[in-house]
Amino acid sequence: MLFFHGNAGNISHRLEKIGIFRDLGVDTFIIDYRGYGRSEGQPNEEGTYRDAQAAYEYLTQPRKLAPRSIVLYGESLGAAIAADLANKVETRGLVMEEGFASTADVGQEIFPFFPVHWLARNRYDTISKLPRIHIPLLIFHSREDEVIPFRHSQRLLAAANEPKQFVELHGGHNDAFAVSAPTYRAALKNFFATLAR
Repeated sequence: MLFFHGNAGNISHRLEKIGIFRDLGVDTFIIDYRGYGRSEGQPNEEGTYRDAQAAYEYLTQPRKLAPRSIVLYGESLGAAIAADLANKVETRGLVMEEGFASTADVGQEIFPFFPVHWLARNRYDTISKLPRIHIPLLIFHSREDEVIPFRHSQRLLAAANEPKQFVELHGGHNDAFAVSAPTYRAALKNFFATLAR
């Protein structure tokens, strides 16, 4: 699993989730984007995409992993980054948790009277990339997410190709995977079993 975390925090804040992956028998490689954690530089959209590409190339070149053995996982901002990478490289599957259609869409909902679509520098336009992705997709989202409205994942699901699956969680933006732990674990276990066939 190549794991891309959300905007808040860094890799040290994902230990609980990585523990779940370990319990499921999944090896995980997680990175901090430029400007996050101990990584140098300033974060921006293109930079995070390049960071994701570099992580993928590390796994497939020096580590010599087969592209079809890699599953991309993105939470929130990381879902946009994972979708961008899935649009460019070969992988086995894609998991998106608490994702959004685009940052411009989120901003427009928060500031409905401002031309956010015209002003946004970082767009992370996830929804436009999904129609070009043809790998198994699993989407998690909580109706109680206080940061990214539930309808964003519904739009992502509608834009995606088959095979695709949507699993509704309960809890907040950052803890739904823990609040809904049995549902979350079961869905991941089933998804990985399907990919292994």
